[in-house]
Amino acid sequence: MSKEPVAVVGVGQTKHVAARRDVSLAGLVREAARRALDDAELDWSDVDAVVIGKAPDFFEGVMMPELYLADALGAVGKPMLRVHTAGSVGGSTALVAASLVAARVHRTVLTLAFEKQSESNAMWGLSLPVPFQQPLLAGAGGFFAPHVRAYMRRTGAPGTVGSLVAYKDRRNALKNPYAHLHEKDITLEKVQASPMLWDPIRYSETCPSSDGACAMVLTDLAGAARSPHAPAWVHGGAMRSEPTLFAGKDFVSPQAGKDCAADVYRQAGITDPRREIDAVEMYVPFSWYEPMWLENLGFAAEGEGWKLTESGVTELDGDLPVNPSGGVLSTNPIGASGMIRFAEAALQVRGLAGEHQVEGARKALGHAYGGGAQFFSMWLVGAEPPPS
Repeated sequence: MSKEPVAVVGVGQTKHVAARRDVSLAGLVREAARRALDDAELDWSDVDAVVIGKAPDFFEGVMMPELYLADALGAVGKPMLRVHTAGSVGGSTALVAASLVAARVHRTVLTLAFEKQSESNAMWGLSLPVPFQQPLLAGAGGFFAPHVRAYMRRTGAPGTVGSLVAYKDRRNALKNPYAHLHEKDITLEKVQASPMLWDPIRYSETCPSSDGACAMVLTDLAGAARSPHAPAWVHGGAMRSEPTLFAGKDFVSPQAGKDCAADVYRQAGITDPRREIDAVEMYVPFSWYEPMWLENLGFAAEGEGWKLTESGVTELDGDLPVNPSGGVLSTNPIGASGMIRFAEAALQVRGLAGEHQVEGARKALGHAYGGGAQFFSMWLVGAEPPPS
């Protein structure tokens, strides 16, 4: 039996900010869910199941929050499932929800991911000693900075590339009303003059800590036919993982990332991602990961990713716009960051991305990674239904 086509018919986000003091965790997630349902012109009673995801519980100190969020999400008496794959969880959560529709287990599924970082300390949470593991000591930045330096040595990339990415994404964020950072006076010189945190990563080349939630409504062929707006169709989706540390691991271009992208392209019939994909929402928490992931995902040959960035290919008006929404560099509620990438890709092919819409976008890639670059999740969505 063939899989049921899966459509994204509703997308909702909160305005991402440093601290949402006005709402509880339940209020935060309900806000995003309500907006997704409104976009789809559906109500809570139209939802058959709920799939939610977030980053580790110790980020907020609330254990298994899904148990008390069921009421806020209209899930009382309905199946509710939680997903967790570190920073990639938002993407993984969407994929689990899509699989329930594709397998015809449920017809319409609400999926949501969230984080309230203001009630946590992620730097502390990411510095806990783990037995038999390399200590992070200085959070995610301290862990990933050596891999960025390795990329620079391997490719000969000039030290200015990271600031070009940050300058681009922060300018894109000004066109996105939901983005956390709206730095209206941003200049390339300001990025380059910001303090060095973890050589070669500067302060303005890092992501913020955000409170926020993102939700989507996924449905089947019949549900899509009733949608008031053009849906985004899931053409391919995959998850891959590998250990955090093992002999021979390539931190610059992890094998799991390559395998995940290859599987998605195979499902979607993509043979030349650079030419066939119109927009990319890529998980870039530190600016140097744009050129690194361009290579990992097959958009550029090894050692060539930074040249796409430097030449303007990844600008909003370039041949391959990357992070038109402003990306993780401008908005980072960790548990939701991956789902925002997936949702923004869906908005692009629906033609509903507002001021940061990529003209003529018909196919878009959503990408997320997490942990020590060991969890990957991706999907490719299109404006047309996938071939039957």
